[in-house]
Amino acid sequence: MPNLTITAEEEVLRWARVRAAESNTSVARLVGDLLRQHMETESRYESARRRFMGRKPRRLSQRPYPARDELHERTRLR
Repeated sequence: MPNLTITAEEEVLRWARVRAAESNTSVARLVGDLLRQHMETESRYESARRRFMGRKPRRLSQRPYPARDELHERTRLR
């Protein structure tokens, strides 16, 4: 498995060391797992977006949509 060198603030590295110790793993494994989770989340999102965008548009209502002026009529609120 290839190595990766990262640069981070001391506070971030301290958090990573503590988190890795709590998980009984190394900082390298913790970072690798976090990157994998991010990659999988992004992949699922992109897949869902492609499915959604691949659908044909459909009308939400059979009734005619209200005119803009009707939607923004505020005399009833006064």
